[in-house]
Amino acid sequence: MSLLRQTGSVIALNVRSIPQRLWMSLATVVSVALVVAVLLGFLSLANGFNQTLKGSGAPDVAIVLRDGAEAELNSSMSREQADLLGQGPGVKAGPDGSPLVSSELMLVVDGIKKSSGTKANMPMRGIGPDGLLVRKQARIKEGRMFTPGSNEIVVGAGLLREFAGFEMGKSIRFGTQNWKVVGVFEAPGTVFESELWADAPVVQSLFNRGTSFQTARVVLTSPAAMPAFVKYVKDEPRLQLKAQSELDFYAAQAERSGLLIKYFGWPLGIIMAIGALAGALNTMYASVSSRAAEIATLRVIGFSGFSAFMGTMVEALVLSALGALLGVAICAIGFNNLSASTLGAGFTQVAFRLQIGPDIIGQAVTLALVIGLIGGIFPGWRAARQKPLLALAA
Repeated sequence: MSLLRQTGSVIALNVRSIPQRLWMSLATVVSVALVVAVLLGFLSLANGFNQTLKGSGAPDVAIVLRDGAEAELNSSMSREQADLLGQGPGVKAGPDGSPLVSSELMLVVDGIKKSSGTKANMPMRGIGPDGLLVRKQARIKEGRMFTPGSNEIVVGAGLLREFAGFEMGKSIRFGTQNWKVVGVFEAPGTVFESELWADAPVVQSLFNRGTSFQTARVVLTSPAAMPAFVKYVKDEPRLQLKAQSELDFYAAQAERSGLLIKYFGWPLGIIMAIGALAGALNTMYASVSSRAAEIATLRVIGFSGFSAFMGTMVEALVLSALGALLGVAICAIGFNNLSASTLGAGFTQVAFRLQIGPDIIGQAVTLALVIGLIGGIFPGWRAARQKPLLALAA
């Protein structure tokens, strides 16, 4: 019998006999499944967070901050500077013919999280008349937009999912004033859904911000107009500001914040993988021991040590693969599209949904197969080096 046929026969024999070691095999499958589910949970958290940040930017919208500021909360600009931005090249005109520029300011206010009942920071954004127009994804889902000059707010759908007390018609107290919720807006897959919006002049007045803003969003005629506008902002001596595409701004935030979550998830997954590896080794050593006479018989009738080694290896990989499938199923049913929130770059909560994608499934399955590979090598080596006559005598 050729080596290939020998190996195939031993692999089939080992896989068919897995039910004879049901509970021990099941323990290995479950331990690998837990590793995959936990790792996938963290990776889907990072993936959903990244996708939300990246989905917030548009290539034809420039975001302008104070030169040197990395986040909106660290930025500031005067009304005069904001007005100058509308004179830049390639700025798109709004429905009324004026430049489509939204000068905005952001504050941090407290809210109560539904999941824990604890306080958490929320972003409250003061926007102007063009605030909705510069965000193509956003629309009023329920109720209406706030009335300029009033203490009214509209609430992002993501924030409404995560925080208590922002239902339509309710009054919320921020600072020394009560604010009435008059609408809910949605901007699917963006950070804007985690915000409260109010009239910028009212926010400036009630929070003692004078006439200053923090950022401005400028809609350009096309993405191709971005370099000329960025150069205008850089070269105009009266501005002292920095412009970049909204797409690049949120991509940079996604990279910084997403890496933090990944760096926490992978070490935890590896620690759990070590535990699962110990279980796999025990299972495979027990498998080799329980089939000592069977392996010896095969060796006596001419089967090679290599076929015994490969049979053990493949059995370990099959158990790990089953564990990986179970782990992916657990994560897909339990975590995928689950609503969550975490701190963003501005130290405020960002609501998003966990997202499982093919790339992170591939990473988790690879880790499971590595567990199976290492868990099969040493028991396989023992099976290959087993002395046939001694085993039969025992």
